[in-house]
Amino acid sequence: MADDKPRVEKVSIALTADMAAMVRDAVESGEYASASEVVRDALRDWKYKQQARERQIAELKALIDEGRNSGYVDAEEAFDRLITKYKAMIPADANT
Repeated sequence: MADDKPRVEKVSIALTADMAAMVRDAVESGEYASASEVVRDALRDWKYKQQARERQIAELKALIDEGRNSGYVDAEEAFDRLITKYKAMIPADANT
């Protein structure tokens, strides 16, 4: 019978004092069982955000191609619509 558990690799990381305190607090509060779980969850979130960015870039490229293939487009109007759309998608805490 094959082992279905993913292979685990031990990695050492360096964190700022503030980040290390955040990890300890998350474990001590019971939100996570271990520091490893905190880091794994953070990496899953990072991966999700990266995939979302890749989808957005692909969508922008498709829109650019569609615009190029459609003939004359008022570029200023198109960029204004895109800027409005993508500003609305940015989470309020994205710059923190």
